[in-house]
Amino acid sequence: MSEESFAYTPGLAVTSLTYVRRERSLPIKGEILVSKGQEVDFDTIVGRCYLEGQPFIVKVAELLGVEPEEVHRYLKVRVGDRVSRGGVLASYTAFLGLIKRGVESPVDGVVEAFNELTGHLTIRTPPRPIELRAYIGGIVERVIPGESVVIGTPAAFVQGIIGFGGERHGKIELAVSSNRDVLEAKDIEEYHAGKIVIGGSLATYETLEKAKRVGVVGLVVGGVKITDLERFLGYRIGVAITGREDIGFTLILTEGFGKLPMSEKAFSVFEEHQNFEAAINGATQVRAGVIRPEVIIPKKEKVVPESLGPLGEGRMKIDSIVRIIRYPYFGEIGTVVELPVELRKIETESPVRVVKVRLQDGRVVTVPRANVEIISE
Repeated sequence: MSEESFAYTPGLAVTSLTYVRRERSLPIKGEILVSKGQEVDFDTIVGRCYLEGQPFIVKVAELLGVEPEEVHRYLKVRVGDRVSRGGVLASYTAFLGLIKRGVESPVDGVVEAFNELTGHLTIRTPPRPIELRAYIGGIVERVIPGESVVIGTPAAFVQGIIGFGGERHGKIELAVSSNRDVLEAKDIEEYHAGKIVIGGSLATYETLEKAKRVGVVGLVVGGVKITDLERFLGYRIGVAITGREDIGFTLILTEGFGKLPMSEKAFSVFEEHQNFEAAINGATQVRAGVIRPEVIIPKKEKVVPESLGPLGEGRMKIDSIVRIIRYPYFGEIGTVVELPVELRKIETESPVRVVKVRLQDGRVVTVPRANVEIISE
């Protein structure tokens, strides 16, 4: 073991001023609606594409009660025709009008095909537009026509350990006085609707429900009891990939599960930027291609991007403060006490580099270095 041992390890970034870039990409080829150098706001539509509509098979022969080769005689539409839901596609009359049958379109769309062998029509619904918003306010730095844009801005920046819910934006509003305060349901007021509410060490189940009812945009706190969170979500959670939960707002935990005071640095950043408009995103991925939940607060200050080091990356060494990001110690914070040089076998029998961490309760645990991140302040 060497006290001079170190490793470059990702960590959570908390800073009152940095330069943030975000690439905004269309899911398929489309149209980019902004140009390089253009200033954009959170809700600016920067791109648009169209997803192909769904095909619907209409079994005309069976519905009319005729043979497939006879269907063409009764069709009222041709391939390429636009049809409306409820519009007549085919009709059949027999026995001097005593028998009348008709087939109506189940959807709005276009007649795409007719199969003479089966007597079936295919109707495809209209393309569905997908609009890509800027997400953050800033300047368009790069455009890849038809595909993506990169937006950059000076900003205050706070990452969390895990989040729930997607991209939103609203004004920062502190609802507690200290990073150690518990955010109670009574602290959430009607005027918090549309805002990103900042709490302290804990949000209760009742707080989560009140936040949803009031209509907050986001909620950022140190921690939540996992039992309260699962009760609120309605299902047990995993921690590999999050961000698509439909909970009505975006929730970010800056420290982990349980009652955990928000870091003083993060709380002070939010205090400094009370009433600033900010972007929030709960998307989290703790496996390959790490993604952290984030709050981005665009600012007007001038900053030289090249003068700033990579956010959330640092040199882990003895006495570094780290957070463990895998079970069974997920969310635990501790201090690095040893960085063994030699490889150690873990439960899977794989030899890996490890780190020994003294947790806040005094226990010293050994975990793979890939399972920790530096708390970057």
